Parts: sequence; C-alpha cells; structure tokens
Amino acid sequence: MPPKLNIGVIGLTHDHIWDNLPWLAQSAQARLVAAAEPLAPLRRRIAREYGCATYTDYRSLLREEQLDAVLIYGDNRGGVAAGVAALRRGLHVLIEKPLAADVAGARALLRAAQKARARLMVNWPIAWWPAFQHALKMAREGAIGHVWQTRYRAAHCGPREMGASRHFCEWLYDPHRNGGGALVDYCCYGAVIAREVLGRPQSVMAAAGRLCKRDLVPDDNAVLLMRYPRALAMAEASWTQIDKMTAYSTFLYGERGTLWVEPGPEGRLLHATAAHPLGRPVRVPTLPAHLRHPVAHFVAALQSGEAFLPLCSAQAGLEAQEILAAGVRSARTGRAVSLAS
Repeated sequence: MPPKLNIGVIGLTHDHIWDNLPWLAQSAQARLVAAAEPLAPLRRRIAREYGCATYTDYRSLLREEQLDAVLIYGDNRGGVAAGVAALRRGLHVLIEKPLAADVAGARALLRAAQKARARLMVNWPIAWWPAFQHALKMAREGAIGHVWQTRYRAAHCGPREMGASRHFCEWLYDPHRNGGGALVDYCCYGAVIAREVLGRPQSVMAAAGRLCKRDLVPDDNAVLLMRYPRALAMAEASWTQIDKMTAYSTFLYGERGTLWVEPGPEGRLLHATAAHPLGRPVRVPTLPAHLRHPVAHFVAALQSGEAFLPLCSAQAGLEAQEILAAGVRSARTGRAVSLAS
C-alpha cells in the first residue's frame, strides 16, 4: 500500500468542507495534518473535532508543515492566491467549485499547476452521484444519439434560509469574493455539464436579477443559455425557490432518447425512447469507493497517477469559468457574448 498522503486544509468558511473531512478522519490512504483559517471559531472547531494543528495564515501552514496536497475551502477569490501558493510549492490542490471568482483567477491556478507539474482538481458535488456518472457515460457512448440539449436547474430557498453558516453566507452574498451571485454559485453546474457533454459553446446569453430578495447585492436568480452549432444548453439558478421539486435534476436530450438523472446519491436514472416515452429506470452500476467521494478520488488519483474524472479536471473548470464570465457579461449588457476561438 502506498504511504499515507499528508493533507492540509486552507480555508474553513465553505461549509462543504465539513462534509468532506470525515473521510480523511477514517482514511487509510491520507491523513489530515493541519488547517489554516483566520477565523478563530472555525480553527477551534476543526482542532476539537479532528485534532489537527491550526494556523491563522495559510503561508505559515505551507512553510511549517510537510504536506503532499491541500484542500481549498475558502471564498472563490481568496482561494486563488492560496491555491497558487500551494501549487508553486509542488503541492497538489483540490478546490471547491467553481474554480475561481473569475477567469483571471482560474487561469492563474492552471498556470501555476502546469509550471510546477502539480495536479489541480475541481470538486463538483454532483460528480459523485452514481446515476449522474452513468448518464454521462451513456451519452458519450451514443445511447441517446446526437445530444441536442443539456439542462440543469440548481435551486433552493437561499443560502441563509437553507441553513448555511454565517461565515459561508458572508462571502456568498459578496459579489467580489464570490464572483457574482446565484448565477456564479449555481449556473456553474449547468455550465460544466454542457461543457462535458457538448464542448465549448459558440456563444452565451444570460439574464439575472434580484427578483425577490431586495436586501441582497448580487442576483438571486439567473438563467444561462449556451449556443452550439447543433445544440443548446441551459443552466438555471435560484436562491428563492421554496420547494425542491424541480431542483438538481440533470436532463440530456438526444435524437434517439432522453436521460433524466434524479438528484442525490440515491437518485435514479431514467431513459426515455420512442418505445418507452415515459422513461424506464436504468440499472446503475455500483461505483468503486474512489468514485463515490471527492477526497477519496483526489487521493486515489494522486497515488495511482490516474486522471481525475473529466468533469473535475482543471481544464473543464477553466472552460466552465469562461462560460460563467460570458454569462455575467451578457446579463449586464443584454447581449449575447461570443466564445468562438
């Protein structure tokens, strides 16, 4: 068995980190060594729950600890400087979606990774749903023919209303630290799905605004439309939807069928055809352990040398960031933005 990897964490204000730390606590492949976070309550929490060393500044962590890799879980803008610093030291980096607050930040991370020959992975939480992985595989293999549309709607009643921590909300609602509002936070999923299935779009149009929560600075709802030579893609985002009935489902429409991925790790995959227009459940294979959890996948890929899931590659993250940036610009100007090379 390969030696355990020493993992550090930079930033604790992104609530997703608390969902991912338990894997490290019981892992035979990696260990949590230390965490850096300016906020004292969060440092105390991780020290209490996981017994690791803590630092107020990531530079001290990188200087003092012997690490193999780091997990970045702060705000979208601050994560760039921390990630670049880690990559320049030759450390591998896992960063939460989206890759950065803007395209410049995303490109800086890729440049640093390439120069240091270190690995950079983007965590998209939907990537670990078995039905989602299998739907992408079916689409790649031509199960529904030419795919002419993808659609993903990410929606809830709002970060604060759904119970996100105060520290998380402080930067999610800050357009500078987040990179935007609901459009950046939630249309990113539909953007990366479209990129994975259809490639780089020719152009992007978007509409976004504060439709309900007038106390917010950024947009609370957005729609992003991506145009291809023979396809369309749609990404929807809402921080004001009361129910979750229409949220978190993935739809792939092809000339010979439709795939519907129900949300969550237990969600079903339904396949509709002309013969079965209401859809039939697809048997989804059980995933190996390293494809069921982001940190498990990150560590396994580092130890084996295998590639990350295509969706989680740095290049996919960069291209999704470019789509988002075009969407932000389109929403501001009311015009389509070309992404033609």
